[in-house]
Amino acid sequence: MKPSNFLPPALVAIGLCAGVAAPALANGPDLIFRKSTDFKLLTPNDKLATYVLDDPDIDGVACYYTVHEKGGVAGMFGVAEQTSDVSLACRQYGPVAIKEKFGQGDEVFSERRSVLWKRLHIVRGCDAKRNALVYMAYSDRLIEGSPENSTSSVPIQPWGAAGEPVRCGEFLK
Repeated sequence: MKPSNFLPPALVAIGLCAGVAAPALANGPDLIFRKSTDFKLLTPNDKLATYVLDDPDIDGVACYYTVHEKGGVAGMFGVAEQTSDVSLACRQYGPVAIKEKFGQGDEVFSERRSVLWKRLHIVRGCDAKRNALVYMAYSDRLIEGSPENSTSSVPIQPWGAAGEPVRCGEFLK
């Protein structure tokens, strides 16, 4: 009897969905830590997870965000619809270098929060008058929307002996 390369459709579906709710980009966010928020006897607990994401287009800025990760059977297989709640804090951690021009509300990061309907987005803008980068995290749904959001700002400051900081308004499209 020859070994079969056929996988049952249910196993294929579970395999495709298993990583959907967790960040999966190679250069995406790094997990800082998770904290259980409740206890489930035979399945994973619900957790709050804190991640950090370096802005891919702006050196010297990182955004930390915390999201809820559902446990239970659906969470165990990666098919749970995650809540829309998110908190966001972005900070300058070195000299700011803006790599290219960007538009107000350009997407910095996006990930699925359910198999089909919901995504978490982190977008960036510039308050040119105050020379501050402004980040907003929000969740959207295909149907009914999702008003949960969080905002953080990063006033661009001189760093070390760098002298005058860059002006984000000079990089707006």
